[in-house]
Amino acid sequence: MKIGLIGLQGSGKTTVFNALTRSEASTAHSGGKSEPNVAVVKVLDERVDRLAEIYVPKKTVYATVEFVDFGGISIGGSRESASAAASMATMRNMDALALVARNFQGAMGEDPVPLEDVRVVGDELLISDMIVAENRLERIEKGYSRGQRTDTLVKEEKILRSIIAHLNENRPIREMELTQQEEKLIRGFQFLTNKPLMVIVNSDEDRFGKSGNLLSEMPKGCRAIEFAGKFEMELSRLDEEEAALFMEDMGITDSAYSRLTKLAYETLGYISFFTVGSDEVRAWNLRKGDTALDAAATIHSDLARGFIRAECFRYDDLIQFGSEKGIREKGLFRLEGKDYEVKDGDILSIRFNV
Repeated sequence: MKIGLIGLQGSGKTTVFNALTRSEASTAHSGGKSEPNVAVVKVLDERVDRLAEIYVPKKTVYATVEFVDFGGISIGGSRESASAAASMATMRNMDALALVARNFQGAMGEDPVPLEDVRVVGDELLISDMIVAENRLERIEKGYSRGQRTDTLVKEEKILRSIIAHLNENRPIREMELTQQEEKLIRGFQFLTNKPLMVIVNSDEDRFGKSGNLLSEMPKGCRAIEFAGKFEMELSRLDEEEAALFMEDMGITDSAYSRLTKLAYETLGYISFFTVGSDEVRAWNLRKGDTALDAAATIHSDLARGFIRAECFRYDDLIQFGSEKGIREKGLFRLEGKDYEVKDGDILSIRFNV
């Protein structure tokens, strides 16, 4: 799972990045940084720890989240700046975007206006998508003039014109009702306003915990969460016991990382399944509704190509009955076909033949 941290310059993105990843990236304002900060963090899951106790594997592998801290977005940058355009091109590779909105006094003493910041960044994402759609439409029309006209291109042109009209109304693509075929036609563009969007309200200690109304006023379809960015960055550098005391004083129940990861799983509709054995216990991410064949492909393309059956049982059943033998005796060990919808907590072993 890849999550891109975006926001206006001075929003505290890198502070939030450090709080999430225990990194020490420089938070000094660097107006046009081109290279984002990147960190990969394990998704802590007590089920993986318990499975490792049962199977005693040579290797234990947790699911991971990759956080990417992009340079600050500036007004008009998506049209005028080559580096901003390059940055937005990289954003298209993210699974979700987390927009950091400033809720603390600015460097020049200006009061925060987080909802306005969210609107400004949203406008820049809209403009970037508009440029991509218009450029592609222009290429399609040039192809028509050379006699390159196919049913697929005609369908693509039609959906792109609908997208441009929608964007012109200042509405993100995620609000469009697209058919499965239309989703497939535009998938390669990785439109920014079609990606799941979370908003991180980055508050100072005085404002933290007093933003309930603000969180509920976010744009349609955007889930919001509040961090005390600077405070939580400092917390991430303490040992667990010390951090817990300060968190209690601030009314923070979980680390910034745990809270955002949970929100990201909910926003993206992700679940976890597991593979187990003496060699390795491993957690894998999968989208809710995906099948055993999708799970096989997540593990390795060969498993999907030669898929026969999925041996399957539940983590909860394993804990209750203590062993795979106990599960078999209770008749809870199953063989599932490629269309089986994988559930959170499933333990799978793929039978395949290539």
